[in-house]
Amino acid sequence: MNRFLALQVAIVAGAYLLGSVSFATLVVRAFHGLDVREAGSRNAGATNVLRTAGGRLAVVTLLLDAAKGAIAVGAMRLVTHDPFWAGIAGFAAVVGHVFPVWFAFVGGKGVATALGAFLVLAPLAALSMMAVFAAVVAGTRLVSLGSLTAASLLPLVTGLVFGAPDAIVVTAAATTALLVAAHRKNIARLIAGTERRLGDEEDLTG
Repeated sequence: MNRFLALQVAIVAGAYLLGSVSFATLVVRAFHGLDVREAGSRNAGATNVLRTAGGRLAVVTLLLDAAKGAIAVGAMRLVTHDPFWAGIAGFAAVVGHVFPVWFAFVGGKGVATALGAFLVLAPLAALSMMAVFAAVVAGTRLVSLGSLTAASLLPLVTGLVFGAPDAIVVTAAATTALLVAAHRKNIARLIAGTERRLGDEEDLTG
């Protein structure tokens, strides 16, 4: 393995390790002494932080989680502008968030980290998906539905609408698959009509 390839592989590994830092767990533990994975929906993400620890900490968690994805892609782009490697780095950060090595592989659902990665990989597509998410949540108060809708449209919008390189479109498709898998319990509740809405008392959506 030459040095350049070794550096790229090292950045991908570092992206996974960075993604594995569960800010939801750390922030809520630091300020409230709780394990967010044992409260509310038990999901280590910004939505559950909102429900268990309040809006300010939820915003902090959201920004930190998004930064993981953006930093992972940005670090790779300092080394190479090859979209394949940039996509791999971003995806590795999302995998780390969902399956964090530092937290017994119990993480969040990866939406914010994916957003951060695609704000660097395909900014116009990411901004479009933010708008889709906001519209769905505003209309339904279902965070999971907003996340799933935006995630499902990401590959299509990235490739067909904004003409991103094939490697980025493949990364978008892989990210969509991972996010949908991470939301499988939410999907079951959406189908059953039992998914709780944002703002409902004792909301356990996650």
